[in-house]
Amino acid sequence: MNQTNIAPLKGAAFMVLAGVAFAAANAITWTVTYKMGFKPQSDAFWQYAIATLFSVPFIWRQGVASMKTRHPWLHGFRIVLSVLGVQAFTQAFAAGMAPWHVVALVMTSPFFVMIGAAVFLRERVGANRWLAAGIGFAGAMILLRPWEGALSLATLYPVAAAICWGGASLITKRLTATEPQTAITMWLLLLLTPINGLFSLHAGFEMPTGSVLGLLILGGAIMYAAQHFLTLAYASADAGFVQPFDDLKLFSNIAVSWLVLGFAPEGAYWLGVALILAGSMYLLWSERQGQNRPIAV
Repeated sequence: MNQTNIAPLKGAAFMVLAGVAFAAANAITWTVTYKMGFKPQSDAFWQYAIATLFSVPFIWRQGVASMKTRHPWLHGFRIVLSVLGVQAFTQAFAAGMAPWHVVALVMTSPFFVMIGAAVFLRERVGANRWLAAGIGFAGAMILLRPWEGALSLATLYPVAAAICWGGASLITKRLTATEPQTAITMWLLLLLTPINGLFSLHAGFEMPTGSVLGLLILGGAIMYAAQHFLTLAYASADAGFVQPFDDLKLFSNIAVSWLVLGFAPEGAYWLGVALILAGSMYLLWSERQGQNRPIAV
């Protein structure tokens, strides 16, 4: 198998690893904000501040010089979108939404990413990818069941996060074409925390203590690993290919929600899971068959 064939598989593997790490971080965020009453803005700040501390050896080895770039505004815009996504995501947990519900709503992000990849990155998004995205999106809708109740502010938070993170993903892919992975990671590590800090100050800064502090330290370490896996995923393959594998994080969140938080999936939930898995598996099969041909217009 040549390097061209290996790269997409590496991208898929890194995306799955990122999903596992994010699922663990989700459980910590839900516990700290909803169960323990810690302010979501402060949770976001401390979790990323602690993640930055874990990355000090990496930052020291690379040095500030590694942040040299020809696209500072792209880096800045990506970080702002990432922060807004983090804030919206954390607010959803603090509002008491179950982790699986939050994640299901955020899983609309691939739909936005595929459109953006075609429009802004000029990537080949063939019929097979649109079909896979449609299957996955239908699965998410079954999980959400919006026809059973009115939309609330809490349910809009994850949707906002999905849009923001979809935009950040597209910018990440754009940057990986010309920027080294170290620069992309360094910009995120060094600027994400200060911007989250502004939100925390505005909401009323909180100092973590006791068990909250312990959970935030653990969450910060996991978050650092997740962000690194995410960057590697987009550096290994194009956004339209690796994004559907983000759907597989659903299994990680099911396991964590059930084993750690005690949330058992409902019966209809499994149909949505099956559709999301089918979309991802179909994409992998069709890509290996060389079916990613642009739709004629």
